[in-house]
Amino acid sequence: MKILFEKYHGAGNDFIIIDDRSGLIELSTEQIALLCHRRFGIGADGLMLLKKSGSLDFKMIYYNADGKEGSLCGNGGRCIVYFAKQKGIISSETRFEAIDGEHHAVVLSGNTKDGTVSLKMADVVKVEKFDDDYFLDTGSPHYIKIVEDLDKIDAYKEGKKIRWDQRFQPAGTNANFVTINNDQLFVRTFERGVEDLTLACGTGVVASTIVAAKRSDKQFKQYFIQTDGGDLKVKFKKKNNNYSDIWLEGPVAKVFDGIVER
Repeated sequence: MKILFEKYHGAGNDFIIIDDRSGLIELSTEQIALLCHRRFGIGADGLMLLKKSGSLDFKMIYYNADGKEGSLCGNGGRCIVYFAKQKGIISSETRFEAIDGEHHAVVLSGNTKDGTVSLKMADVVKVEKFDDDYFLDTGSPHYIKIVEDLDKIDAYKEGKKIRWDQRFQPAGTNANFVTINNDQLFVRTFERGVEDLTLACGTGVVASTIVAAKRSDKQFKQYFIQTDGGDLKVKFKKKNNNYSDIWLEGPVAKVFDGIVER
């Protein structure tokens, strides 16, 4: 069976996207992992299937690079929205289904190859503190460590330790290292399922921003985040310890398309 796919990235966070509105695509864990492999496959941080939804515009099914179905991927969500627009499934605004429920997204600008997408995330009502570090769920679990200089941290080594820390088993957690300068953040993330550093992580950026807001007495309208793969923006409403109306905004781009034979 020949399968048409397109590869997208959001700030360097890259994904294989397949239109499966027919419901005919069946891929094993091993097949997905092979497609995502950067030496023996297409190469990606994850793979997404766009499926029909009973009541919304479409349904997003996300798999990590290890081939296992994952939790919410923020940049993946932004990329599949742009993919849906290019396929004529949606116009500039959409409501779609993901593993953590309904999401609203808006295509702010773009052409046939790249654009800007803003994705509404789930509210956050709980932020745990571990000494000087933090843990919260923004659709995916994230551990946040604030550091003065990211370049002096071995984010891979330290991130892997946190990812497999017994406190977060059996599911594990993503690990983020964050430098804060008022409304400017620099974030580096070790992602579970990819088991490596990624160039950007949408849910990790959102989690890092919420922690920055929690630690600050200042109320910024939005935060500007630099990752190794590009720049992102996050805005939300803060009331006491509740964070709502959270939006993740940033670039998306189509890299290439192709056909793979299963």
